[in-house]
Amino acid sequence: MVTSIPATPVAAARGSGGSSLKRLLPRDARDRCIVALDLPNVGAAKALVSDLGEAVTFYKIGMQLVFAGGLDLIAPLTAAGKRVFLDMKLLDIDNTITHGVESIAGLGATFTTIHAYPKAMRAAVTARAARPLGLLGVTVLTNMDDEDLSAAGYRSDVSSLVKSRAVDAVEAGMDGLVCSAREAAQVRRASGPDLLLVTPGIRPAGSDAGDQKRTLTPGEAIANGSDYLVVGRPIAAAEKPARAAQAVIAEIEAAL
Repeated sequence: MVTSIPATPVAAARGSGGSSLKRLLPRDARDRCIVALDLPNVGAAKALVSDLGEAVTFYKIGMQLVFAGGLDLIAPLTAAGKRVFLDMKLLDIDNTITHGVESIAGLGATFTTIHAYPKAMRAAVTARAARPLGLLGVTVLTNMDDEDLSAAGYRSDVSSLVKSRAVDAVEAGMDGLVCSAREAAQVRRASGPDLLLVTPGIRPAGSDAGDQKRTLTPGEAIANGSDYLVVGRPIAAAEKPARAAQAVIAEIEAAL
């Protein structure tokens, strides 16, 4: 049975804030588990959603599915009472970001993502205005480490870059950040209680890390301060996806 989130000091502080932040908070432990529909076509995504049934309330639609017609899934998912995280990772000139966010805001998604560059985040916040769309800044992808950043021309290590982008996100007026659960506690210290933390790269104990380099278990992620956990392959590729999702949610509940 899914229970409501206990009233932690951070949750209580957020709950007393603006209506926008309260609307974006997890509704219960089950709501904290976002299942990634990283699948090759809409048919496969619909089949997984059907298999998961009431076990899951929140889904992520990313690039792979978007380019296979996945935007058309947003309306039926939200009509069925599900939440949708449209993971677009926008990064472009201000004008393009502005019009992109304006279009996304009309689709009914709960969240979308923008790479956490200050100009891009400011443009997204301005474009979103009062529309009911949560904006998440992507800090450093969870398949990257210090060596990868160096190869890409960055002078910062992962920890320093994530921290600086958290500060930039607060200043830009973003609603949250996407970061590794390994950096969640550090980000929370840098940003305070007012940013939601969405953490991909979640791997239940004993599962394969795949191409991820900065992973944690669901319980560890919650203990580090994550609000939402994005789980893909450990659920989507499971023999019994609903049972796999329920196991993740049970670990979330135990850690709250």
